Amino acid sequence: MTVTTPHGVSTRSNSPVGTPGPVLARLRIPVIAAPMFLVSGPELVLAAHRAGIVGAFPAPNARELADFDRWCQTISTGVAADAGGTVARGSGAWAVNLFAHRTYRRLDAEVDILCRYRPDLVITSLGAPNRVVDAVHGYGGEVFADVATLAQSKRALAAGVDGLVLVCAGSGGHTGTFSPLAFVSAVRGFYDGPLLVAGGIGDGRAVAAVEALGADGAYVGTRFIAATESLASEQYRDMLLTAEMADVVASRAVTGVTANWLRPSLERAGYDVDGAGPADFSGDLQGAKPWKQLWSAGHGVGSVRSVTTVRAIVDELVADRAASLRRLADRAAAGGNSYDSAVQIGSGPEKGES
Repeated sequence: MTVTTPHGVSTRSNSPVGTPGPVLARLRIPVIAAPMFLVSGPELVLAAHRAGIVGAFPAPNARELADFDRWCQTISTGVAADAGGTVARGSGAWAVNLFAHRTYRRLDAEVDILCRYRPDLVITSLGAPNRVVDAVHGYGGEVFADVATLAQSKRALAAGVDGLVLVCAGSGGHTGTFSPLAFVSAVRGFYDGPLLVAGGIGDGRAVAAVEALGADGAYVGTRFIAATESLASEQYRDMLLTAEMADVVASRAVTGVTANWLRPSLERAGYDVDGAGPADFSGDLQGAKPWKQLWSAGHGVGSVRSVTTVRAIVDELVADRAASLRRLADRAAAGGNSYDSAVQIGSGPEKGES
């Protein structure tokens, strides 16, 4: 069935609900290592690609445009060398996250640069994707949009994006407010294309859970901050390893847009957690000193129990997801109301347990 939105665009097709796009379909596990400010760089992106997921970085992490060009070149060269001219099932992909906010001044220049290096996927955030879609489609790439409301979802689809990332409550950094249970269901009411969920997803059980909701995959962010390949400082990693959900606080004080931060880092920098200012992304974000000590995390922070490699994290995600899907299948086969099956799906070890 075809449904036309108020924008005049079809958001349904005759394909099965939840049909992933070309990038998601080839991954080892449908996960994007979320683009994280001051955390994601070329080493993390390449490690994620080699582990069979999507590695992504936000363009502002490269302080100057020349740095952005160099980062894209490094990643594209590494990907080409790894692939040896072939793209097999189970191989990863790479992505660039572009800030589309009206105050962000580098967008057009960044689009020109990335079109030379052709990332598999471009993800837009904090604004309309219109200025990005045609350029990326021109070289055969896919465009996903981070969205936090139904209105944003419909505007992004009207602009021609290939997929949506539902930024839900519990996301690290800039966050949403909706529960993924309700948000996925609402979006699936008018859209059956590629759909990912972001927000508190730190293990394979959570990846399986959002797939059960009707999504095609997940953003995993906070879990990768402690990866050996990330740009995070030792102090950031140390704070993360001791943090629990109660240490994650939502505040508009830093950017004017609601984001989840580690409370100790905000308090140390002297921020009023309850304060807010106008959204502004016009300055030197990467070089601004206060940003260096302001550390974000999502509700999945409890899943970070050690500093380890991206490969090890992905291996664990794959194993946990597979086990969860098997348990759910077994439970369904047994009638779907087995106490023993429900107990088996329970949470894994907390920090400090083995």
